[in-house]
Amino acid sequence: MEKRVPLSQKEIFDITRLNQLLQSAIPFVKPIQSITRFPGGYSNLTYSIQTENQEFVMRMAPPGANIKSAHDMEREYKVLQLLKPHFSQVPEPILYATDTSITGSSFYIMEQLDGIILRAYNAPKMNLTVAQFEACAKRLMETLAALHAIDIEKTQLVQLGKPEGYVTRQVEGWIKRYYAAETDNIDAMNQVAIWLKLYQPKEQEPTFLHNDFKYDNIVFSNDLTKVMGILDWEMATVGDPLMDLGAMLAYWFEADEEPIFKQYNCTWLPGNLSRAELIDYYQMLTKRDLSDINFYYVFGLFKNAVIAQQIYHRYKQGFSNDERFGALLPMIQLLGTKALKASSTN
Repeated sequence: MEKRVPLSQKEIFDITRLNQLLQSAIPFVKPIQSITRFPGGYSNLTYSIQTENQEFVMRMAPPGANIKSAHDMEREYKVLQLLKPHFSQVPEPILYATDTSITGSSFYIMEQLDGIILRAYNAPKMNLTVAQFEACAKRLMETLAALHAIDIEKTQLVQLGKPEGYVTRQVEGWIKRYYAAETDNIDAMNQVAIWLKLYQPKEQEPTFLHNDFKYDNIVFSNDLTKVMGILDWEMATVGDPLMDLGAMLAYWFEADEEPIFKQYNCTWLPGNLSRAELIDYYQMLTKRDLSDINFYYVFGLFKNAVIAQQIYHRYKQGFSNDERFGALLPMIQLLGTKALKASSTN
């Protein structure tokens, strides 16, 4: 079971109104007994709502967030509504609420998926075999390939974005976000920003994108034999599928890389495929041209550094006293260095 913590004194919810909303959406639901928070993650806040007979998940933006595309609860809810009829491995969306007097922010509620999420804190203690982790890595890639095989026109998912020019807009947008949140001069980030502008590949045929596809957002069955669902659709859109793959590769650190990354993922544990093996497996599943995959990997590293920079910037502005956020600067610098080194292999 995922970790849960009690609400802080600042987290004050109107339980009566929440009960009314739930009962209007699900007639036979029992009254809310408790609300706890899932402590993981650096972006939107996620809560567990327990009633006598059911459990739900509530998602809302954090205090001080002003990055609309990453914290738009209505859009994330719409993604689930559009995707669920065509892709079973997503939670059922239940309701969306704009009344900020209930929780302090707009939010949505969805079903809770039961299963196991492989994270940095729990996976090393599970004593998974090499064969189990290899199977999990392959199920992960098969799920990503299936997501990219959805017909975005027939499903109307195309309305979630503008596929044409997606890579260029992403490069320009994330570079702009970086400098808007810059707190320290990091030369590697400056150099990678220039490189990304210069070496953009020809875009692939657009598909639906999750945009944050990694173990942390995947719910496996309790026996780890299948993927039950994908979580955190806040950045989902349509565009070049290799942007999704590149983002995943940027999270996928191997056993011989910097030890600090072992705090953030479990991809270094024995049995996981290497990044090269992931690329080969995805190519076998999709038959796509991956000759320019290094560009997408570099961009993924850069984007991760920018996300960390935005969080660190909010911390420096006083929007959070979470010490995890205050310790992100070395990670930003290291990601910039890794991206610069990877760009030199292009």
